[in-house]
Amino acid sequence: MVEDPRAGSMTSDSFLSISVREDGEPVEPEVVDNFLCLQQTGDFCVDQSMVLTPFIQPLPIPPIAQPVASLDPPPDPNFHQRYNDFPPVNLYEVHIVQSEWQFHPDLPPSTVWGFNGYPMGETYVANYGEPFLIRYYNDLPENGDGTGFGKPEVTIHLHNAHTASESDGNPNNFFPPGTHWDNHYAMVLAGDDERETLNTLWYHDHRADFTSQNTYKGLTGFTIFHDYRDSGNENDENPAAFRYPSGEYDVPLQLADKKFLPEEAGHDMWMDIFNTDGFLGDQLTVNMAIQPYFEVAARKYRFRLLNVGPSRFYNVGLSTGDPIILIANDGNLLQRPVELPSIQVGVAERMDIVVDFSEYEIGDELYLVNRTDQINGKGPTGVILDHAVAPKLMKFIVNRDAPDPSQVPEFTRRLNRIKEEEIVQTREWIFDNENGIWTINGQAFDPNRVDAVVKQGTAERWIFRNTARDWEHPVHVHFEEHQIELINGRRPRREERGRKDVSVLGPGDEIQVVFRFRDFSGSYPIHCHNTVHEDHAMMLLWVIEE
Repeated sequence: MVEDPRAGSMTSDSFLSISVREDGEPVEPEVVDNFLCLQQTGDFCVDQSMVLTPFIQPLPIPPIAQPVASLDPPPDPNFHQRYNDFPPVNLYEVHIVQSEWQFHPDLPPSTVWGFNGYPMGETYVANYGEPFLIRYYNDLPENGDGTGFGKPEVTIHLHNAHTASESDGNPNNFFPPGTHWDNHYAMVLAGDDERETLNTLWYHDHRADFTSQNTYKGLTGFTIFHDYRDSGNENDENPAAFRYPSGEYDVPLQLADKKFLPEEAGHDMWMDIFNTDGFLGDQLTVNMAIQPYFEVAARKYRFRLLNVGPSRFYNVGLSTGDPIILIANDGNLLQRPVELPSIQVGVAERMDIVVDFSEYEIGDELYLVNRTDQINGKGPTGVILDHAVAPKLMKFIVNRDAPDPSQVPEFTRRLNRIKEEEIVQTREWIFDNENGIWTINGQAFDPNRVDAVVKQGTAERWIFRNTARDWEHPVHVHFEEHQIELINGRRPRREERGRKDVSVLGPGDEIQVVFRFRDFSGSYPIHCHNTVHEDHAMMLLWVIEE
Protein backbone atom coordinates (compact mmCIF):
# COMPACT_ATOMS: atom_id res chain seq x y z
CA MET A 1 0.00 0.00 0.00
CA VAL A 2 1.22 3.50 -0.85
CA GLU A 3 0.16 6.23 1.54
CA ASP A 4 0.12 9.99 1.04
CA PRO A 5 -0.73 12.10 4.10
CA ARG A 6 -1.96 14.89 1.80
CA ALA A 7 -4.37 12.80 -0.26
CA GLY A 8 -5.61 9.85 1.72
CA SER A 9 -4.48 6.37 0.77
CA MET A 10 -4.52 3.90 -2.08
CA THR A 11 -5.03 0.25 -1.29
CA SER A 12 -3.39 -2.53 -3.24
CA ASP A 13 -6.82 -3.12 -4.83
CA SER A 14 -6.73 0.29 -6.49
CA PHE A 15 -6.02 0.79 -10.18
CA LEU A 16 -2.41 1.96 -9.90
CA SER A 17 0.22 -0.41 -8.49
CA ILE A 18 3.97 -0.24 -7.97
CA SER A 19 6.00 -1.26 -11.02
CA VAL A 20 8.76 -3.84 -11.00
CA ARG A 21 11.78 -3.46 -13.25
CA GLU A 22 13.06 -6.34 -15.35
CA ASP A 23 15.72 -6.98 -12.69
CA GLY A 24 12.94 -7.53 -10.14
CA GLU A 25 13.54 -4.37 -8.13
CA PRO A 26 10.40 -2.35 -7.28
CA VAL A 27 10.04 1.19 -8.58
CA GLU A 28 9.16 3.50 -5.73
CA PRO A 29 6.39 6.02 -6.44
CA GLU A 30 6.54 9.67 -5.58
CA VAL A 31 3.62 11.89 -4.70
CA VAL A 32 3.42 15.23 -6.47
CA ASP A 33 0.63 17.75 -5.96
CA ASN A 34 -2.04 15.26 -4.96
CA PHE A 35 -1.21 12.90 -7.84
CA LEU A 36 0.58 9.58 -7.62
CA CYS A 37 3.35 9.23 -10.21
CA LEU A 38 5.99 6.60 -10.94
CA GLN A 39 9.54 7.92 -10.99
CA GLN A 40 10.58 6.19 -14.21
CA THR A 41 7.46 7.56 -15.95
CA GLY A 42 7.01 10.90 -14.28
CA ASP A 43 4.53 12.20 -16.84
CA PHE A 44 1.97 9.56 -15.90
CA CYS A 45 -0.27 10.53 -13.00
CA VAL A 46 -3.55 9.17 -11.70
CA ASP A 47 -5.86 11.53 -9.86
CA GLN A 48 -6.53 9.77 -6.56
CA SER A 49 -9.93 11.42 -6.37
CA MET A 50 -10.98 8.99 -9.12
CA VAL A 51 -10.00 5.87 -7.18
CA LEU A 52 -13.24 3.89 -6.97
CA THR A 53 -14.26 1.12 -4.60
CA PRO A 54 -13.17 -2.08 -6.37
CA PHE A 55 -15.05 -5.34 -6.84
CA ILE A 56 -18.51 -4.25 -5.71
CA GLN A 57 -20.36 -5.05 -8.94
CA PRO A 58 -20.80 -8.40 -10.71
CA LEU A 59 -19.29 -9.00 -14.13
CA PRO A 60 -21.86 -8.12 -16.83
CA ILE A 61 -22.34 -10.94 -19.35
CA PRO A 62 -23.74 -9.82 -22.72
CA PRO A 63 -26.87 -11.71 -23.79
CA ILE A 64 -26.93 -14.05 -26.78
CA ALA A 65 -28.49 -12.40 -29.85
CA GLN A 66 -31.79 -13.92 -30.99
CA PRO A 67 -32.86 -14.12 -34.65
CA VAL A 68 -36.08 -12.66 -36.03
CA ALA A 69 -38.58 -14.38 -38.33
CA SER A 70 -38.26 -11.88 -41.20
CA LEU A 71 -37.04 -8.44 -42.26
CA ASP A 72 -39.12 -5.75 -43.91
CA PRO A 73 -38.18 -5.02 -46.63
CA PRO A 74 -36.50 -8.37 -47.28
CA PRO A 75 -32.76 -8.43 -48.10
CA ASP A 76 -31.74 -7.76 -51.70
CA PRO A 77 -29.84 -10.81 -53.03
CA ASN A 78 -28.33 -8.69 -55.81
CA PHE A 79 -26.47 -6.57 -53.27
CA HIS A 80 -24.41 -9.50 -51.97
CA GLN A 81 -21.78 -11.71 -53.56
CA ARG A 82 -22.80 -15.39 -53.68
CA TYR A 83 -26.01 -14.73 -51.74
CA ASN A 84 -27.83 -17.52 -53.54
CA ASP A 85 -24.95 -19.91 -52.81
CA PHE A 86 -25.27 -19.17 -49.11
CA PRO A 87 -28.84 -18.02 -48.37
CA PRO A 88 -29.20 -16.90 -44.73
CA VAL A 89 -30.58 -19.39 -42.27
CA ASN A 90 -30.90 -16.77 -39.53
CA LEU A 91 -31.88 -13.09 -39.74
CA TYR A 92 -31.12 -10.45 -37.12
CA GLU A 93 -32.41 -6.92 -36.65
CA VAL A 94 -30.15 -4.53 -34.74
CA HIS A 95 -30.83 -0.93 -33.79
CA ILE A 96 -27.79 1.25 -33.11
CA VAL A 97 -28.94 3.66 -30.42
CA GLN A 98 -27.78 6.17 -27.84
CA SER A 99 -28.40 5.22 -24.22
CA GLU A 100 -27.08 5.55 -20.66
CA TRP A 101 -24.71 3.12 -18.96
CA GLN A 102 -23.25 3.06 -15.45
CA PHE A 103 -19.67 1.82 -15.44
CA HIS A 104 -19.43 1.75 -11.65
CA PRO A 105 -21.93 2.19 -8.81
CA ASP A 106 -20.00 5.24 -7.55
CA LEU A 107 -20.21 7.02 -10.93
CA PRO A 108 -23.18 8.70 -12.59
CA PRO A 109 -24.45 7.13 -15.83
CA SER A 110 -22.55 7.95 -19.02
CA THR A 111 -23.95 8.54 -22.49
CA VAL A 112 -22.94 5.64 -24.72
CA TRP A 113 -23.69 4.22 -28.16
CA GLY A 114 -24.60 0.58 -28.53
CA PHE A 115 -26.52 -2.20 -30.22
CA ASN A 116 -30.13 -2.76 -29.16
CA GLY A 117 -29.40 -0.74 -26.04
CA TYR A 118 -26.20 -2.56 -25.02
CA PRO A 119 -22.96 -0.52 -25.22
CA MET A 120 -21.18 -3.86 -25.50
CA GLY A 121 -23.46 -5.58 -27.98
CA GLU A 122 -25.17 -8.93 -27.80
CA THR A 123 -23.03 -11.99 -28.56
CA TYR A 124 -23.76 -13.70 -31.88
CA VAL A 125 -23.32 -17.47 -31.93
CA ALA A 126 -23.19 -19.04 -35.39
CA ASN A 127 -22.44 -22.46 -36.83
CA TYR A 128 -20.46 -23.15 -39.97
CA GLY A 129 -22.82 -24.08 -42.76
CA GLU A 130 -25.56 -21.79 -41.40
CA PRO A 131 -25.24 -18.39 -43.12
CA PHE A 132 -26.80 -15.39 -41.40
CA LEU A 133 -27.63 -11.78 -42.17
CA ILE A 134 -27.71 -8.81 -39.80
CA ARG A 135 -29.65 -5.66 -40.65
CA TYR A 136 -28.18 -2.67 -38.84
CA TYR A 137 -30.50 0.33 -38.37
CA ASN A 138 -28.72 3.56 -37.53
CA ASP A 139 -31.03 5.14 -34.94
CA LEU A 140 -28.43 7.50 -33.48
CA PRO A 141 -29.34 11.20 -33.16
CA GLU A 142 -28.28 13.16 -36.21
CA ASN A 143 -26.10 15.44 -34.09
CA GLY A 144 -24.82 12.62 -31.88
CA ASP A 145 -24.86 13.37 -28.18
CA GLY A 146 -24.31 17.07 -28.86
CA THR A 147 -20.67 17.11 -27.74
CA GLY A 148 -19.02 16.71 -31.13
CA PHE A 149 -17.28 13.59 -29.84
CA GLY A 150 -17.97 10.65 -32.14
CA LYS A 151 -19.66 10.65 -35.54
CA PRO A 152 -23.20 9.21 -35.81
CA GLU A 153 -22.40 7.59 -39.17
CA VAL A 154 -21.42 3.95 -38.83
CA THR A 155 -20.24 0.86 -40.68
CA ILE A 156 -20.00 -2.44 -38.83
CA HIS A 157 -16.99 -4.72 -39.34
CA LEU A 158 -17.06 -8.37 -38.24
CA HIS A 159 -13.38 -8.51 -37.41
CA ASN A 160 -11.65 -11.67 -38.62
CA ALA A 161 -14.55 -12.97 -40.72
CA HIS A 162 -14.09 -14.39 -44.22
CA THR A 163 -16.65 -11.98 -45.67
CA ALA A 164 -17.50 -10.40 -49.01
CA SER A 165 -16.34 -6.79 -49.24
CA GLU A 166 -19.83 -5.24 -49.27
CA SER A 167 -20.54 -6.87 -45.89
CA ASP A 168 -17.09 -6.33 -44.40
CA GLY A 169 -17.73 -2.96 -42.77
CA ASN A 170 -15.42 -1.15 -45.16
CA PRO A 171 -14.51 2.26 -43.65
CA ASN A 172 -15.98 3.97 -46.72
CA ASN A 173 -19.35 2.21 -46.43
CA PHE A 174 -20.69 4.23 -43.52
CA PHE A 175 -24.39 5.02 -43.43
CA PRO A 176 -26.15 7.94 -41.67
CA PRO A 177 -28.92 8.06 -39.06
CA GLY A 178 -32.29 7.05 -40.44
CA THR A 179 -30.88 4.41 -42.81
CA HIS A 180 -29.87 0.76 -42.60
CA TRP A 181 -27.29 -1.65 -44.03
CA ASP A 182 -27.41 -5.44 -44.44
CA ASN A 183 -24.30 -7.53 -43.73
CA HIS A 184 -24.43 -11.06 -45.10
CA TYR A 185 -22.15 -13.69 -43.55
CA ALA A 186 -21.75 -16.80 -45.70
CA MET A 187 -20.34 -18.97 -42.85
CA VAL A 188 -18.09 -20.67 -45.38
CA LEU A 189 -14.56 -21.87 -44.63
CA ALA A 190 -11.85 -20.06 -46.58
CA GLY A 191 -11.06 -22.27 -49.53
CA ASP A 192 -13.57 -24.79 -48.12
CA ASP A 193 -10.70 -25.98 -45.91
CA GLU A 194 -11.45 -27.18 -42.37
CA ARG A 195 -8.02 -25.95 -41.25
CA GLU A 196 -9.28 -22.38 -41.79
CA THR A 197 -11.94 -22.63 -39.05
CA LEU A 198 -12.49 -19.44 -37.04
CA ASN A 199 -13.72 -19.40 -33.45
CA THR A 200 -13.62 -16.10 -31.50
CA LEU A 201 -14.46 -12.96 -33.47
CA TRP A 202 -15.70 -9.49 -32.59
CA TYR A 203 -17.60 -6.72 -34.33
CA HIS A 204 -17.20 -2.97 -34.12
CA ASP A 205 -17.83 0.30 -35.89
CA HIS A 206 -15.25 1.15 -38.56
CA ARG A 207 -16.30 4.62 -39.73
CA ALA A 208 -13.36 6.29 -41.52
CA ASP A 209 -11.68 8.93 -39.29
CA PHE A 210 -13.92 8.15 -36.29
CA THR A 211 -13.35 4.50 -35.39
CA SER A 212 -11.55 5.33 -32.13
CA GLN A 213 -14.25 7.70 -30.91
CA ASN A 214 -17.22 5.59 -32.00
CA THR A 215 -15.88 2.37 -30.49
CA TYR A 216 -14.84 4.23 -27.34
CA LYS A 217 -18.51 5.22 -26.90
CA GLY A 218 -19.55 1.56 -27.28
CA LEU A 219 -20.27 -0.14 -30.63
CA THR A 220 -18.31 -3.34 -29.94
CA GLY A 221 -19.36 -6.93 -29.31
CA PHE A 222 -18.46 -10.62 -29.59
CA THR A 223 -19.25 -13.20 -32.25
CA ILE A 224 -18.52 -16.89 -31.72
CA PHE A 225 -18.30 -19.44 -34.54
CA HIS A 226 -18.82 -23.14 -33.85
CA ASP A 227 -18.09 -26.18 -35.97
CA TYR A 228 -18.40 -29.92 -35.40
CA ARG A 229 -15.13 -29.98 -33.44
CA ASP A 230 -15.19 -26.75 -31.43
CA SER A 231 -18.93 -27.24 -31.01
CA GLY A 232 -19.63 -25.22 -27.87
CA ASN A 233 -20.73 -28.38 -26.06
CA GLU A 234 -18.46 -29.87 -23.41
CA ASN A 235 -20.76 -32.93 -23.33
CA ASP A 236 -20.58 -33.50 -27.09
CA GLU A 237 -20.66 -37.26 -27.80
CA ASN A 238 -18.97 -36.78 -31.18
CA PRO A 239 -15.54 -38.41 -30.70
CA ALA A 240 -13.99 -35.67 -32.86
CA ALA A 241 -15.29 -32.85 -30.60
CA PHE A 242 -12.75 -30.92 -28.54
CA ARG A 243 -15.14 -30.46 -25.58
CA TYR A 244 -13.74 -27.19 -24.27
CA PRO A 245 -15.59 -25.59 -21.33
CA SER A 246 -18.97 -24.42 -22.58
CA GLY A 247 -22.22 -22.74 -21.58
CA GLU A 248 -21.84 -20.66 -18.41
CA TYR A 249 -18.21 -21.80 -18.27
CA ASP A 250 -17.36 -20.15 -21.63
CA VAL A 251 -17.08 -16.44 -20.81
CA PRO A 252 -16.27 -13.51 -23.14
CA LEU A 253 -14.14 -10.80 -21.51
CA GLN A 254 -13.84 -7.45 -23.29
CA LEU A 255 -10.99 -5.24 -22.04
CA ALA A 256 -11.15 -1.47 -22.48
CA ASP A 257 -9.87 1.59 -20.62
CA LYS A 258 -11.91 4.72 -20.01
CA LYS A 259 -11.42 8.24 -18.71
CA PHE A 260 -14.10 10.03 -16.71
CA LEU A 261 -13.82 13.81 -16.89
CA PRO A 262 -15.27 16.15 -14.28
CA GLU A 263 -18.27 18.08 -15.58
CA GLU A 264 -16.40 21.37 -15.39
CA ALA A 265 -13.70 20.05 -17.75
CA GLY A 266 -15.94 20.45 -20.78
CA HIS A 267 -16.37 18.01 -23.64
CA ASP A 268 -13.91 19.90 -25.85
CA MET A 269 -11.13 18.21 -23.87
CA TRP A 270 -11.82 14.96 -25.72
CA MET A 271 -10.07 16.18 -28.83
CA ASP A 272 -6.95 16.95 -26.81
CA ILE A 273 -7.10 13.57 -25.07
CA PHE A 274 -7.43 11.70 -28.37
CA ASN A 275 -4.12 13.02 -29.69
CA THR A 276 -2.27 11.34 -32.52
CA ASP A 277 -0.06 9.18 -30.27
CA GLY A 278 -3.04 7.28 -28.89
CA PHE A 279 -5.35 7.29 -25.89
CA LEU A 280 -5.05 5.83 -22.39
CA GLY A 281 -7.88 5.91 -19.90
CA ASP A 282 -7.31 5.88 -16.16
CA GLN A 283 -9.97 3.24 -15.39
CA LEU A 284 -9.81 -0.33 -16.70
CA THR A 285 -13.07 -2.05 -17.57
CA VAL A 286 -14.08 -5.65 -18.20
CA ASN A 287 -17.32 -6.00 -20.15
CA MET A 288 -17.96 -2.26 -19.61
CA ALA A 289 -17.63 -2.50 -15.81
CA ILE A 290 -14.80 -1.07 -13.69
CA GLN A 291 -13.15 -3.84 -11.65
CA PRO A 292 -16.08 -6.28 -11.40
CA TYR A 293 -16.13 -9.58 -9.55
CA PHE A 294 -17.07 -12.98 -10.96
CA GLU A 295 -18.14 -15.99 -8.91
CA VAL A 296 -16.72 -19.23 -10.32
CA ALA A 297 -17.06 -22.94 -9.65
CA ALA A 298 -14.04 -25.09 -8.79
CA ARG A 299 -13.60 -26.36 -12.36
CA LYS A 300 -12.23 -25.32 -15.78
CA TYR A 301 -13.40 -22.14 -17.56
CA ARG A 302 -12.75 -20.86 -21.07
CA PHE A 303 -12.22 -17.10 -21.13
CA ARG A 304 -12.24 -15.33 -24.50
CA LEU A 305 -10.06 -12.25 -24.00
CA LEU A 306 -10.58 -9.32 -26.36
CA ASN A 307 -8.74 -5.98 -26.31
CA VAL A 308 -10.91 -3.29 -27.97
CA GLY A 309 -8.39 -0.49 -27.36
CA PRO A 310 -8.18 2.26 -28.41
CA SER A 311 -4.43 2.14 -27.57
CA ARG A 312 -3.72 0.17 -24.40
CA PHE A 313 -1.92 -3.18 -24.43
CA TYR A 314 -2.48 -5.87 -21.81
CA ASN A 315 -0.40 -8.73 -20.48
CA VAL A 316 -3.02 -10.85 -18.76
CA GLY A 317 -2.32 -13.33 -15.98
CA LEU A 318 -3.45 -14.42 -12.53
CA SER A 319 -2.48 -12.60 -9.33
CA THR A 320 -1.32 -15.92 -7.87
CA GLY A 321 1.30 -16.32 -10.58
CA ASP A 322 -0.24 -19.68 -11.53
CA PRO A 323 -0.02 -20.44 -15.26
CA ILE A 324 -2.83 -20.05 -17.74
CA ILE A 325 -3.41 -22.32 -20.72
CA LEU A 326 -3.55 -20.52 -24.08
CA ILE A 327 -5.69 -22.42 -26.59
CA ALA A 328 -6.37 -19.82 -29.30
CA ASN A 329 -4.70 -16.73 -30.76
CA ASP A 330 -6.83 -14.18 -32.66
CA GLY A 331 -9.73 -16.59 -32.38
CA ASN A 332 -7.89 -19.46 -34.06
CA LEU A 333 -7.20 -22.62 -32.11
CA LEU A 334 -3.49 -23.34 -31.77
CA GLN A 335 -2.27 -26.76 -32.86
CA ARG A 336 -1.32 -27.46 -29.25
CA PRO A 337 -2.16 -25.61 -26.02
CA VAL A 338 0.60 -23.49 -24.50
CA GLU A 339 1.05 -23.03 -20.76
CA LEU A 340 2.20 -19.49 -19.95
CA PRO A 341 2.59 -17.23 -16.89
CA SER A 342 0.60 -14.58 -18.80
CA ILE A 343 -0.21 -13.55 -22.36
CA GLN A 344 0.06 -10.24 -24.20
CA VAL A 345 -3.16 -9.05 -25.78
CA GLY A 346 -2.47 -6.22 -28.23
CA VAL A 347 -5.18 -3.92 -29.47
CA ALA A 348 -7.81 -5.96 -31.41
CA GLU A 349 -6.16 -9.28 -30.57
CA ARG A 350 -8.13 -12.14 -29.03
CA MET A 351 -6.62 -14.78 -26.76
CA ASP A 352 -8.68 -17.75 -25.57
CA ILE A 353 -7.38 -19.11 -22.28
CA VAL A 354 -8.42 -21.92 -19.94
CA VAL A 355 -8.18 -21.44 -16.17
CA ASP A 356 -8.72 -24.43 -13.88
CA PHE A 357 -10.22 -23.23 -10.60
CA SER A 358 -10.25 -26.76 -9.19
CA GLU A 359 -6.71 -25.96 -8.05
CA TYR A 360 -8.20 -23.59 -5.44
CA GLU A 361 -10.29 -24.01 -2.30
CA ILE A 362 -13.90 -22.89 -1.91
CA GLY A 363 -13.73 -19.33 -0.60
CA ASP A 364 -10.45 -18.48 -2.32
CA GLU A 365 -10.19 -15.13 -4.09
CA LEU A 366 -7.79 -14.30 -6.89
CA TYR A 367 -7.55 -11.71 -9.61
CA LEU A 368 -7.10 -11.30 -13.33
CA VAL A 369 -4.28 -8.75 -13.63
CA ASN A 370 -2.59 -6.64 -16.29
CA ARG A 371 1.22 -6.95 -16.16
CA THR A 372 1.86 -4.41 -18.93
CA ASP A 373 3.40 -1.08 -17.93
CA GLN A 374 2.25 1.64 -20.31
CA ILE A 375 2.32 5.41 -19.80
CA ASN A 376 0.98 6.78 -23.09
CA GLY A 377 -0.66 5.77 -26.35
CA LYS A 378 2.64 4.94 -28.04
CA GLY A 379 2.84 1.46 -26.54
CA PRO A 380 4.20 -0.49 -23.54
CA THR A 381 7.41 0.58 -21.80
CA GLY A 382 8.82 -2.95 -21.87
CA VAL A 383 8.53 -3.33 -18.09
CA ILE A 384 6.57 -6.42 -17.04
CA LEU A 385 4.90 -6.03 -13.65
CA ASP A 386 5.04 -8.72 -11.01
CA HIS A 387 1.81 -10.71 -10.72
CA ALA A 388 1.36 -9.71 -7.09
CA VAL A 389 1.39 -5.94 -7.69
CA ALA A 390 0.03 -5.65 -11.24
CA PRO A 391 -3.23 -3.68 -11.63
CA LYS A 392 -6.26 -5.87 -11.01
CA LEU A 393 -8.80 -6.13 -13.82
CA MET A 394 -11.38 -8.29 -12.03
CA LYS A 395 -11.81 -10.55 -9.00
CA PHE A 396 -12.57 -14.27 -9.10
CA ILE A 397 -14.40 -15.75 -6.11
CA VAL A 398 -14.40 -19.56 -5.95
CA ASN A 399 -17.76 -20.23 -4.29
CA ARG A 400 -18.98 -23.71 -5.28
CA ASP A 401 -18.22 -27.13 -6.68
CA ALA A 402 -19.48 -28.26 -10.10
CA PRO A 403 -19.01 -31.27 -12.37
CA ASP A 404 -16.44 -30.80 -15.10
CA PRO A 405 -16.67 -32.97 -18.22
CA SER A 406 -14.65 -30.43 -20.25
CA GLN A 407 -11.25 -31.13 -21.77
CA VAL A 408 -8.19 -29.36 -23.13
CA PRO A 409 -7.06 -31.57 -26.03
CA GLU A 410 -3.35 -32.02 -26.59
CA PHE A 411 -3.76 -31.45 -30.35
CA THR A 412 -6.39 -29.72 -32.50
CA ARG A 413 -5.76 -29.18 -36.23
CA ARG A 414 -2.67 -28.94 -38.38
CA LEU A 415 -1.84 -25.54 -39.80
CA ASN A 416 -2.61 -25.12 -43.50
CA ARG A 417 0.88 -24.02 -44.44
CA ILE A 418 1.56 -21.98 -47.57
CA LYS A 419 4.24 -23.41 -49.82
CA GLU A 420 6.92 -21.26 -51.42
CA GLU A 421 5.82 -22.20 -54.95
CA GLU A 422 2.33 -20.79 -54.23
CA ILE A 423 3.66 -17.27 -53.60
CA VAL A 424 3.36 -15.04 -56.67
CA GLN A 425 4.45 -11.69 -55.22
CA THR A 426 6.13 -10.01 -52.24
CA ARG A 427 4.97 -6.62 -50.98
CA GLU A 428 6.42 -4.35 -48.30
CA TRP A 429 4.33 -2.07 -46.07
CA ILE A 430 6.27 0.57 -44.11
CA PHE A 431 4.51 2.10 -41.09
CA ASP A 432 5.79 5.58 -40.23
CA ASN A 433 4.91 9.06 -38.99
CA GLU A 434 5.51 12.00 -41.30
CA ASN A 435 4.79 15.54 -40.14
CA GLY A 436 2.39 14.33 -37.47
CA ILE A 437 0.42 12.11 -39.87
CA TRP A 438 0.54 8.34 -39.66
CA THR A 439 1.44 6.81 -43.02
CA ILE A 440 1.85 3.48 -44.77
CA ASN A 441 4.48 3.51 -47.54
CA GLY A 442 4.72 7.27 -47.13
CA GLN A 443 1.04 7.94 -47.83
CA ALA A 444 -1.92 8.90 -45.69
CA PHE A 445 -5.26 7.19 -46.21
CA ASP A 446 -7.14 8.21 -49.33
CA PRO A 447 -10.54 6.49 -49.74
CA ASN A 448 -10.29 6.91 -53.51
CA ARG A 449 -6.87 5.30 -53.89
CA VAL A 450 -6.09 1.58 -54.29
CA ASP A 451 -2.58 0.62 -53.17
CA ALA A 452 -2.48 -3.02 -54.24
CA VAL A 453 -4.37 -5.39 -56.52
CA VAL A 454 -4.13 -9.10 -55.76
CA LYS A 455 -5.46 -12.00 -57.79
CA GLN A 456 -8.09 -14.26 -56.32
CA GLY A 457 -6.75 -17.76 -55.77
CA THR A 458 -3.11 -16.73 -55.35
CA ALA A 459 -0.78 -16.40 -52.35
CA GLU A 460 1.54 -13.53 -51.48
CA ARG A 461 4.22 -12.64 -48.94
CA TRP A 462 3.82 -9.30 -47.15
CA ILE A 463 6.47 -7.62 -45.04
CA PHE A 464 5.40 -5.16 -42.34
CA ARG A 465 8.09 -2.70 -41.18
CA ASN A 466 7.93 -0.15 -38.39
CA THR A 467 10.44 2.66 -38.87
CA ALA A 468 9.54 4.32 -35.56
CA ARG A 469 11.58 3.72 -32.42
CA ASP A 470 8.93 4.57 -29.84
CA TRP A 471 5.53 3.56 -31.27
CA GLU A 472 3.83 0.19 -31.58
CA HIS A 473 1.41 -0.64 -34.38
CA PRO A 474 -0.98 -3.62 -34.18
CA VAL A 475 -1.38 -4.25 -37.91
CA HIS A 476 -4.72 -5.68 -39.07
CA VAL A 477 -5.50 -6.95 -42.56
CA HIS A 478 -9.15 -7.58 -43.41
CA PHE A 479 -10.65 -10.69 -45.02
CA GLU A 480 -7.82 -13.26 -45.02
CA GLU A 481 -5.71 -14.39 -42.11
CA HIS A 482 -1.96 -14.53 -42.32
CA GLN A 483 0.72 -16.85 -41.02
CA ILE A 484 3.84 -15.35 -39.47
CA GLU A 485 7.08 -16.61 -41.02
CA LEU A 486 9.64 -14.37 -39.29
CA ILE A 487 9.71 -11.66 -36.62
CA ASN A 488 12.95 -9.69 -36.86
CA GLY A 489 14.54 -12.71 -38.49
CA ARG A 490 13.49 -15.23 -35.83
CA ARG A 491 10.82 -17.91 -36.00
CA PRO A 492 7.59 -17.08 -34.17
CA ARG A 493 7.16 -18.42 -30.64
CA ARG A 494 4.74 -21.29 -30.01
CA GLU A 495 1.91 -18.93 -29.07
CA GLU A 496 2.43 -17.04 -32.38
CA ARG A 497 2.50 -20.10 -34.66
CA GLY A 498 -1.02 -20.06 -35.97
CA ARG A 499 -3.28 -18.03 -38.19
CA LYS A 500 -3.58 -14.39 -37.19
CA ASP A 501 -5.33 -11.24 -38.34
CA VAL A 502 -3.38 -8.82 -36.10
CA SER A 503 0.41 -8.73 -35.78
CA VAL A 504 1.97 -6.25 -33.37
CA LEU A 505 4.85 -4.24 -34.82
CA GLY A 506 7.06 -3.06 -31.99
CA PRO A 507 9.50 -0.18 -32.44
CA GLY A 508 11.83 -0.97 -35.32
CA ASP A 509 10.22 -4.37 -35.93
CA GLU A 510 9.92 -6.25 -39.20
CA ILE A 511 7.37 -9.06 -39.54
CA GLN A 512 7.14 -11.34 -42.56
CA VAL A 513 3.79 -13.04 -43.23
CA VAL A 514 2.07 -15.05 -45.99
CA PHE A 515 -1.55 -15.04 -47.23
CA ARG A 516 -3.92 -16.76 -49.60
CA PHE A 517 -6.82 -14.83 -51.21
CA ARG A 518 -9.97 -16.89 -51.83
CA ASP A 519 -13.70 -17.02 -52.50
CA PHE A 520 -14.68 -13.30 -52.69
CA SER A 521 -13.51 -10.14 -54.41
CA GLY A 522 -13.61 -6.41 -53.75
CA SER A 523 -11.95 -3.73 -51.65
CA TYR A 524 -10.46 -4.31 -48.19
CA PRO A 525 -8.29 -2.22 -45.84
CA ILE A 526 -5.02 -2.76 -44.04
CA HIS A 527 -4.47 -0.48 -41.06
CA CYS A 528 -3.00 0.04 -37.63
CA HIS A 529 -5.53 -1.07 -35.00
CA ASN A 530 -4.38 1.50 -32.50
CA THR A 531 -7.57 3.14 -33.68
CA VAL A 532 -6.25 6.65 -32.99
CA HIS A 533 -3.45 5.95 -35.49
CA GLU A 534 -6.00 4.51 -37.92
CA ASP A 535 -8.16 7.62 -37.67
CA HIS A 536 -5.13 9.79 -38.32
CA ALA A 537 -4.67 8.12 -41.69
CA MET A 538 -2.61 4.95 -41.03
CA MET A 539 -4.74 2.92 -43.40
CA LEU A 540 -4.92 2.00 -47.08
CA LEU A 541 -7.15 -0.02 -49.41
CA TRP A 542 -6.24 -3.06 -51.47
CA VAL A 543 -8.41 -4.99 -53.93
CA ILE A 544 -8.98 -8.64 -54.79
CA GLU A 545 -9.69 -9.20 -58.48
CA GLU A 546 -11.31 -12.35 -59.80
